[in-house]
Amino acid sequence: MEKLKPAKKKILLMGKSGSGKSSMRSIIFSNVVAKDVRRLGATIDVEHAQFKFLGNLILNLWDCGGQDAFTETYLTSQKSHVFSDVGVMIYVFDTESRHFTGRGDGGADMSVYKEIIDALASYSPSAHVFCLIHKMDLVPSDRRQEFQDMKEGLIEKFTPKEFRGRGRMRVYGTSIWDQTLYAAWGDIVQCLTPNLKLMENYLRKLAQATRAEEIVLFERATFLRVVNITTEVGEENPYSDRFERLSNLIKTFKHSLQGYTGQNSSHPFGEFTISCPRFNLVLSRLTNNTYVLVVLPPGETDLVNTRLNIMGVRDGLVELERPG
Repeated sequence: MEKLKPAKKKILLMGKSGSGKSSMRSIIFSNVVAKDVRRLGATIDVEHAQFKFLGNLILNLWDCGGQDAFTETYLTSQKSHVFSDVGVMIYVFDTESRHFTGRGDGGADMSVYKEIIDALASYSPSAHVFCLIHKMDLVPSDRRQEFQDMKEGLIEKFTPKEFRGRGRMRVYGTSIWDQTLYAAWGDIVQCLTPNLKLMENYLRKLAQATRAEEIVLFERATFLRVVNITTEVGEENPYSDRFERLSNLIKTFKHSLQGYTGQNSSHPFGEFTISCPRFNLVLSRLTNNTYVLVVLPPGETDLVNTRLNIMGVRDGLVELERPG
C-alpha cells in the first residue's frame, strides 16, 4: 500500500530588515523566549525551514531577508521562484520604520509592499495575506487602536481587490511581548489546516458529553489554537483574547519546567487540572500532536467523566491527523 505524504504549504515571511520577522518565527516555532531574540542575527537572502503541524501538514516557511538588495532580487530574477505556489504571505511592518510612519502614500515601505503584493497576485492569486503591524508595544497604549486603524487603512489602500474582495487579507497589531503574536499566527496556521470542520465535530461531541463550557484544541509544539468550541455559558467570558493568553501562559509554563527539571522545553507533559468553586479546568495531551483544554462545571464526578470522554474522542482525532 502506497504511503500517503503530508500536505505541504508554502509560507512567505517578508518585510523590511529589522522589522522582527525572524524573532516572531523563533518564538512561535523554536520556543525562543522574547528576551532572547536579541541574539538573533539578520536574515541573509532566504532562510528555508520546515515545520510539521498536526502530523499531516508541512509548513514550508521562507523567511526572506528584507535588505533592499535582496528585495530587488525577489522582484526581478527570482520573481517566479519566490512568489509561485504560495499558501500564505505574511508581510511585517515595523511601527518604528520611518518609511511606514512617513506622510503621503506611506513612503518607501508601502511602495515595496505594493510591488510584492502585485507579484503575489500574479503568481499565487489564491494565497492568503496577513499583514502584521509589529512592535506595537512601542506605541503609547492610549494611541494603539488609533494607530492600527490608520495604518490598516493605508495597507488596504495598497492591497489589490483580488485579496480584499475575497476576504483573504487580514491586518493585526502584534508584539513579541504579549498574546497578540499568538492571535495572528493562530489564524495564519488555521487557514492552512485541513479537516478543521471534522475536528470541530469531534470536539462538539466531547462538549456535549462533558457539559463543557468551552473546549480548545492546541497544537503540541507551538501551542497555537487549532479550533475551539464555546457554549452559551462560555460566550459570557469577557476576555476575547483568552485563547492567545492561554497559548502564551502555557508556553511560559513549559519554559519554567525546563528550568526546574532540566528537561528540554519541548518535553511533553501529560496533564494538569485546576479545580475551583466556579469551574474545573483540564489540560490534557490528546494525540501525539495536540493538547485539549476543557472548562467544565465544578465537581469531582464531572472531572473523572471528562478524562474518560477525552480518551473516547482520541482515536478519531488521530485518524484525522494521518497524512492524506
